Amino acid sequence: MEVILLQDVKSLGKKGQIVKVNDGYARNFVLPKKLGVEANAKNLNDLKLEQKRNDKLAAEELQAAKDLAVKIEEKAVKVTIKTGEGGRTFGAVSSKEIAVAAKEQLGLDIDKKKMKLDESLKSLGTYEVPVKLHKEVTATLRVTVTEGK
Repeated sequence: MEVILLQDVKSLGKKGQIVKVNDGYARNFVLPKKLGVEANAKNLNDLKLEQKRNDKLAAEELQAAKDLAVKIEEKAVKVTIKTGEGGRTFGAVSSKEIAVAAKEQLGLDIDKKKMKLDESLKSLGTYEVPVKLHKEVTATLRVTVTEGK
């Protein structure tokens, strides 16, 4: 019997795949636990429509990420840090502070977890921080660290 999987099943395959299983296994395990449905014409058509919808949503997400990347790369964020004598800094600028500054100054909601800081920014200057917006889109946010009071 051929079955369309509704969920990932460890020994069978991933969600949306069409797999061939024994009739008893399908009747006693896969179908009652709602792990899959029988691969008839109606269910195959539903699967095809769902895959088209998912492809369309993925394309829209990719385009939105590209648009956001353009906005991010056009602008810069200014962050202040306390300094002492001779320009020595106290503390560091973290991705959380950068995300808050981007929200306040640019109005962009950037997740701090998507910023790829190798280490915290501990000195004054301008830095380029990569922001991973999508698996295919990475933007570069310019962060200027200035002397604060």
